[in-house]
Amino acid sequence: MGGKFGRYALIWILLLLSVYLGDRLIRNVVLTAEEPRAVTARGSLSDLERSNIELFQNASPSVVYILAEGGRPGEAAAGSGIVWDRAGHIVTNHHVIEGARRVAVRMDDGTLLPAQIVGSAPDYDLAVVRLGENRQTLTPIPIGSSTDLKVGQATFEIGNPFGLSRTLTTGVVSALNRRLPTAQGREVRGAIQTDAAINPGNSGGPLLDSAGRLIGVNTAIYSENGGSVGVGFAVPVDIVNRIVPQLIRDGRVPRPGIGIAALDEEATARQGIDGLAIVRVTPGSPAARAGLRGLDLDRGRLGDIIAKVNGEDVHTSAEFAAALDKVGIGNVARLTVIRDGRPMEVSVTVADMP
Repeated sequence: MGGKFGRYALIWILLLLSVYLGDRLIRNVVLTAEEPRAVTARGSLSDLERSNIELFQNASPSVVYILAEGGRPGEAAAGSGIVWDRAGHIVTNHHVIEGARRVAVRMDDGTLLPAQIVGSAPDYDLAVVRLGENRQTLTPIPIGSSTDLKVGQATFEIGNPFGLSRTLTTGVVSALNRRLPTAQGREVRGAIQTDAAINPGNSGGPLLDSAGRLIGVNTAIYSENGGSVGVGFAVPVDIVNRIVPQLIRDGRVPRPGIGIAALDEEATARQGIDGLAIVRVTPGSPAARAGLRGLDLDRGRLGDIIAKVNGEDVHTSAEFAAALDKVGIGNVARLTVIRDGRPMEVSVTVADMP
């Protein structure tokens, strides 16, 4: 009897001890959970991190947020812009300010300033606006070069995706010499492809190299859903540095042409035509003076087909525009033209065709 009682007593003692220790353990856990954890020292930032931070701090004052109000109530667009000079000129994309009735620029410190459109170049998707009431000290973006870029080189993009200002993304030069379609069948040749995230709102912002220099103006993404998929494009800075001074000076950029309208590529392909099929010739234009013919519906006659410019094949309007740009305004282009199935040579003076 005494032994059984002793066993029961021992069991009760162990149970009470377990409850007591468990309660203490729970209290300690609760108290510990309510107290902040000790901070683990991280050590110094890496050289790469310090470099990225310095680049952002130096470049971000040169990046602005552009708001463009359209012609109809509620119609608006937003994008990014780049401080070009201390006179208050801001570079952005043509498509950001296209059709805008009013433009405003939000500066690095949050100040919202009115701006006027100085000029636009749809063929290059570039535009310039100027601050109207600037009392700030502006920081123009440092200018780099795009001729010596290498695939794999680091890229940095600062902009305002989805209205989220002062956003930095990083990547590399993914490819060079891309063709970037712009306005009216034209294209920017030599465009830079990058995997740095470019989203709506980044348009017009800078693409920078690791030295913080401008190497391109972000203009487009390739995406099926409108979001960044790591394929973005920028107008190379060498083109920007040529076009922007012309926009500041004249408000426009000369447009090499000869005064023709051509059949679009899809229709040309359906007709089995290899070359640029002329639909219409502008009266009094260089093409008209050279005797080029457009489509004649009354007679059921096809227009002339431009097959070559100075011996180089042309298949699209973009290739033809690039060939004329290479010839230059005021110079003579030698065209190989197919008329009624027979080739012929025609000389045409390239003109500025606004």
